[in-house]
Amino acid sequence: MILGVDAGGTSCRVALERDGQRHEARLGPANVTTDFDGAVATILAGLTEVASRAGLAVADLRPCPAWLALAGVTGPEMAARVAAALPLEHARIDEDRRAAVVGAHGETTGCVAGVGTGSFLARQAGTEFLTMGGHGLVLGDEASGAWLGREFLSYALRVHDKLEAPSALTREVTDELGGAPGIIAFAAKASPSDFATLAPRICAARGDAAADMQMRRGAAYIATGLNALGWHPQEPLCLIGGIAGAYADWLPKEMARALRPPQGTGLDGALTLARRLVPA
Repeated sequence: MILGVDAGGTSCRVALERDGQRHEARLGPANVTTDFDGAVATILAGLTEVASRAGLAVADLRPCPAWLALAGVTGPEMAARVAAALPLEHARIDEDRRAAVVGAHGETTGCVAGVGTGSFLARQAGTEFLTMGGHGLVLGDEASGAWLGREFLSYALRVHDKLEAPSALTREVTDELGGAPGIIAFAAKASPSDFATLAPRICAARGDAAADMQMRRGAAYIATGLNALGWHPQEPLCLIGGIAGAYADWLPKEMARALRPPQGTGLDGALTLARRLVPA
């Protein structure tokens, strides 16, 4: 019996494998940095649900090898805090990137660009696991949906100041938000998720000069970062996350040729990692 959890800003997914059957639960967002108590409550609700589906009590999960891939685990102190709050004796608490990469590539060498509301880059090769980014919108998250939205609005303000040429999409978004004052008011209160609401429109506006500029910049960050992590042209590359696929046509040709669909999800990766915790 093994347990996997993949929790982030969009959803929390829990899976229990027992006697050849997989029992799953999907709940709302869970980020232990932005809302520790809420995230723990969500994870506990997920544990309760999968236990019930398997005909067990939550207490029966206590000795179960478990891998929890959680957004917001910033280091050992946070991991220990989460572990102390959960009724699991053999749980490994980790940030969510490793499980995403293992889910995408299994045991093989490969890279991942995770591009949703936030972003990260990662590469695994044998026992080596390297990551880049994931630092949040204030200081990073380049190429992410939130970054695209913020950078596009910044460009729109430069258009207002006559430092850049307008485009159809800058005119449309500026009018919707009420001109430059409206853009400023929106940005003053916007969360990363709010900024990211603009991303699908930016990704879809192929041929719009302002949108294309941001897509090129995002793709350049992905390419530069993956090369810095040691990516080689023969290695498979997976794009995961809500807007990741939009970058496929913007990447350098050798990276585009290396693109592969992920083998599985972050939850699959968490279960694979949990399986490694089972005593031999």
